[in-house]
Amino acid sequence: MSDLTTDICIIGGGPGGYVAAIRARQLGMQVVLVEREHLGGVCLNWGCIPTKALLRTAEVYENMKHAKDFGLTAENVGFDLDAVVKRSRNVAGKLAGGVGFLMKKNKVTVVDGAARLERATNGSTGGAPVVKAKTKDGETTIRAKHVILATGARARTIPAAGLEPDGKFIWTAKEAMVPDIMPKRLLVIGSGAIGIEFASFYNSMGAEVTVVEMVDRILPAEDAEISAFAEKRFKKAGIKIHTGAKVDRLEKGKATVKATVTTADGKAETVEADRVVLAIGITGNVEGLGLEALGAKVERGHVVVDEWLRTGVPGLYAIGDVVGAPWLAHKASHEGIICVEKIAGSNSVHPMDVTRIPGCTYSNPQVASVGLTEARAKEQGYKVKVGRFPFNGNGKAIALGEPEGMVKTIFDEKTGELLGAHMIGAEVTELIQCYGLAKTLEATEEDIFHTIFPHPTLSEMMHESPLDAYGRAVHI
Repeated sequence: MSDLTTDICIIGGGPGGYVAAIRARQLGMQVVLVEREHLGGVCLNWGCIPTKALLRTAEVYENMKHAKDFGLTAENVGFDLDAVVKRSRNVAGKLAGGVGFLMKKNKVTVVDGAARLERATNGSTGGAPVVKAKTKDGETTIRAKHVILATGARARTIPAAGLEPDGKFIWTAKEAMVPDIMPKRLLVIGSGAIGIEFASFYNSMGAEVTVVEMVDRILPAEDAEISAFAEKRFKKAGIKIHTGAKVDRLEKGKATVKATVTTADGKAETVEADRVVLAIGITGNVEGLGLEALGAKVERGHVVVDEWLRTGVPGLYAIGDVVGAPWLAHKASHEGIICVEKIAGSNSVHPMDVTRIPGCTYSNPQVASVGLTEARAKEQGYKVKVGRFPFNGNGKAIALGEPEGMVKTIFDEKTGELLGAHMIGAEVTELIQCYGLAKTLEATEEDIFHTIFPHPTLSEMMHESPLDAYGRAVHI
């Protein structure tokens, strides 16, 4: 491919990069997108989408095992691991192909290659860094007025303690999605969304799962009450959980891995497993881009940006996982839109408000939240009103055979502002956006009170919880 000149060059074709590319084209700008591996990024190929396909399989499998509870008969229930993985990969492949179609539809020029940045020369367009893309056919130089980094992130490792994937016994999420065997014993290190989703999947499929978490509770980003509820449910399902614990080292044997764990009481314990999943955090893909030479600031493995996603280097921006938490596809997409609209000079664009970003964990049970936890709201000086409504008070949840769960809402006592919402139970990852919209519209408790929720639905609990905060709940 010959050298290119364009308005915007985007490095990385994940949910941040490809959405930014489409929005830029809608705004009339010419776009070149450089992707070194697969359009759709980690999310579509090795993250959000294929894991949900696996978790759906686990959900169906669990329901089949409990067919008798629904008056049904399902005998000799089992699974074909290769077929389970194949379905997951097919789902990912279909959606990744869809991104390619969107690029063609929107006339985005896609360059397959690995990019690096060089300081602009006098002949460069707009003073932004020059992009050099190494392709299978050589090197393409791309001169753009604006360059957006959307290079994503990868699993964090600690080689000194043996916490490093080997592709066989010690897995990251990528290997855990395409298992060579169904392990009889699985150790999951880390209990954030990624760790808990894999713990839930493998537990449902019959593995003996142990989770080790350094802090004093699982799902540490969630409201403490929701975390406690989740831990109780996971333990009831047979998952062993060690909180306030640390994996000091991993030792690989011929067929298993032995983990030396220091538990919360300071005792050393050995956990032996067939496979280990590392879910101990995320670090940005910042290497090999030439950021240091340009003067871009990198802290703790992530590019530092301002509220408009500017790096401080003229013409250079960064969005998505490479700029840090929360590491969520929808956050990356929204940042891409903010960045591009600001470049285009929009007067209606607003900086990202992280309290309006929903977070979802697709385990069994599901967990979803938006806004402040109760503890964080109090730390920020709010006097709060808190409402709760249990799933076992909802007719639809009981009819579904899903009576365990809770909806918790937090309001500012002074203004009635919805500060946060936290949910655990069936389908809460689909329900949470109602509260996300409420936060965007700056809804108060009165707005929610006056909203009519259909019956019978799970969403009725989203009405009852705010009512409970003000002593008006009907069904408890």
